[in-house]
Amino acid sequence: MIWLCYFIFINIFAFIVYGVDKKKAKDGKWRISESFLILTAVMGGTLGAFIGMIVWHHKTRKKKFTITVPVLLGLQIVCHIFIFYQNHHIVETYYNVDIGLGEDLRIVQISDLHNQFYGFDQSALLNRIEVLEPDIIAVTGDVIDSRTPSYTLTYNFFEGAVKIAPVYYVTGNHEARFSEEKLSDFLSHLEEIGVVVLDDRYIDLGSFYLAGIADESLMYFDKYEPFTGSKPVIMLAHEPAYHDLYQSLGADLVLTGHIHGGQFIIPGKGGLLSPDFEFFYEYYEGIHEFGDCRMIVSRGLGNSVIPVRINNYPEIVIADVK
Repeated sequence: MIWLCYFIFINIFAFIVYGVDKKKAKDGKWRISESFLILTAVMGGTLGAFIGMIVWHHKTRKKKFTITVPVLLGLQIVCHIFIFYQNHHIVETYYNVDIGLGEDLRIVQISDLHNQFYGFDQSALLNRIEVLEPDIIAVTGDVIDSRTPSYTLTYNFFEGAVKIAPVYYVTGNHEARFSEEKLSDFLSHLEEIGVVVLDDRYIDLGSFYLAGIADESLMYFDKYEPFTGSKPVIMLAHEPAYHDLYQSLGADLVLTGHIHGGQFIIPGKGGLLSPDFEFFYEYYEGIHEFGDCRMIVSRGLGNSVIPVRINNYPEIVIADVK
């Protein structure tokens, strides 16, 4: 969403700037520098600049513009196609996990959606989930983006998801940034839709416990008591950094996200940068073992501070629990 908003803004800005400069030329007033006009194209506004040149009949006789702007436009079209594909080509990652469950269970994990657009009413994403035939859908935080919140996209996803399978959800760090009143209204609406909010609670699903920890509560981990009993515990949380806590609470399987795969995955090195500005964070994706506890880290479906993924496709996690 941030990338799309920037693309729209810079191209409208470039179109207007070229029009303003044309009017100044006609009126004999102080002009906008040619270097600034070219800069607006370099910064991503080539489409607006190109259309502005045609509509305003401006700079159409100067090779600096008639060559530079179309060449930049071609390069940026290729770049945008590449970015769009990297940001929206969903892949599925399967894990087989044995935690001594008395039944086979398929969990589809959705993490870090961040208002990413996947078709009208999020249909492209929901269709992919439906084909997977999940027993439950686990949503591990940051389904909304606090910087550019779109409740419509979020509600569209949840309204479609509850029609596929039971949906269980814990909040992430972006939801934690909401005011108490706004967060309460948001969670109440999700519950009205049919979503089970698992923040700091657990439920008994027969052959196992399903637990959840709100992201804002992780710093107060002393308040949690370990699980006791013979049933396996599956836990939903947002941040993988607290794996010691999850293990100490008796979790057999933990589903997390937050790291976005490090945004850029460098072959042989891993994910470049976490949302907490840690370079090559160890738990950027995959499944990890801590004693009897297994933790899955989803690369998520949306973006963090950097609005671009490279070598890091959006991910749906499928955990087949035995």
